[in-house]
Amino acid sequence: MKVGIGLPNTTPGTTGELLAGWARRADEGPFSTLAVLDRLVYDALDPFLSLASAASVTSRIGLATMIAIGPLRSPAVLAQQARSLHTLSGGRFTLGLGVGAREDDYEAANADVRTRGARLSEQLAHLRVHGEGGVELLVGGGSGAAYARMARYAHGYAHGGGPPRAFASAAARARAAWHDLERPGAPKLWGQGYFALGDPDRGSAYLRDYYAFTGPFAENIAAANLTSARAVKDFVRGYEAEGCDELVLLPTVADPAEVERLAEVLS
Repeated sequence: MKVGIGLPNTTPGTTGELLAGWARRADEGPFSTLAVLDRLVYDALDPFLSLASAASVTSRIGLATMIAIGPLRSPAVLAQQARSLHTLSGGRFTLGLGVGAREDDYEAANADVRTRGARLSEQLAHLRVHGEGGVELLVGGGSGAAYARMARYAHGYAHGGGPPRAFASAAARARAAWHDLERPGAPKLWGQGYFALGDPDRGSAYLRDYYAFTGPFAENIAAANLTSARAVKDFVRGYEAEGCDELVLLPTVADPAEVERLAEVLS
C-alpha cells in the first residue's frame, strides 16, 4: 500500500511559503502523493492553485484532490483545471471528485445543491469523453449513486475516512458496483485519515471547527485524529489489511515539521 500526505490548504493561516516548503519536504520523503481538500466557505486555499504551487517545487511526488467538489464548477472549467495541472506536473495529477456535504459552499457558488448528483455525473461523462490527457479519476461518496458513478466513469474510489472497518465496507460496495457493470479488473481504492503528531489539541480543535456543520458528529471526527506514532501505525496496518491501494494522511496542524514526524513514523 502507498501512503500519501495532505497539504494544509484548508488549515487557517497557511501561507504560500509554508505550502511550498511543505511540498518540498514531502517530495524528499517516503510519500507517494500530496493531496488537498476543497472548501469554498472557509479560510482555505483553492485546491487546484495549491497543487499547482506544489507542482512547481516538486519533481517526483503525485498530486491529488482528495476530494474536489465537482458541482461547484462547470464541466469545461473543471476539465481545463485538471488538464492544466496534469500538464504542469508532468503527468502526476489524480482528480478525485465528489458532491460535498456543505450547502453553504453551493450557495456561495450560486449552484443548486438539489441537482449536484446529476451535475457530477455530467462532469464525469465530459471528462471521460474528452480524456483530459490521461488524468486518473476517483469518485468519492457513500450513496448508491456515488458507487454507480465511480463504476461507470472513474478509475477508482476515494473513501471519506473512518476506521479500517468502515473502509472495508465501502471498498466492498465499490467492488460490487464495478463488477455489476462488468468492468475488467478492480477499482483502485484510496483511503484517508487525519493526523497531528506535534500539537494534538490544536489539531482536534481544527477538526471541530472544520466539521462544525455536522453538529455533534464533529466530536467523533476530532476523536479519530491520529495523535501518536502507535495510532498512525495501527491505522496504516488496518487499511493495508483491508486492501487499500493508497492511503492519504491529512494534517490538522500546519506545522512543516509534521512532514518529518510522519515520515519517521512510517520509516
